[in-house]
Amino acid sequence: MIRPAAPGDVPAILRLIRELAEYERALHEVKATEEQLKERLFGDDPRVHALIAEHEGRVAGFAVWFLTFSTWNGTHGIYLEDLFVDPDVRGHGYGKALLTELARIADERGYERVEWAVLGWNKPAIGFYESLGARPQDEWTTYRLTGDALTKAARS
Repeated sequence: MIRPAAPGDVPAILRLIRELAEYERALHEVKATEEQLKERLFGDDPRVHALIAEHEGRVAGFAVWFLTFSTWNGTHGIYLEDLFVDPDVRGHGYGKALLTELARIADERGYERVEWAVLGWNKPAIGFYESLGARPQDEWTTYRLTGDALTKAARS
């Protein structure tokens, strides 16, 4: 049911990324291409990884993740960039299975955390995450430097 992604999964992964972005009202922001995903996930030095949820032989969900590092703990962690399951197969346990596999990977490798961000309006996802024991980190605010601001900062 849950397995590491393979190069042949890239078209399905990009489809799911687009479906997630549409759900999050940001489809217009998706710029990734199949070629980029294939290189980043399966190139000579991959820094990002993906898990696949299969339903009746087809890709029905995915999780994309990468390593983080805690200077305080002195250990790596996992940052879950994306988690998405096709709406037509939700309720079959694929989301939980994907998160459980990430937790297993973290535990097996001695990582001390799995973390991610969720949109504040996404109550179904928040309820799901909290049902697994995840808790919000309310004392932290995420900042992002991107676009023209990133370019300006890089050149200053």
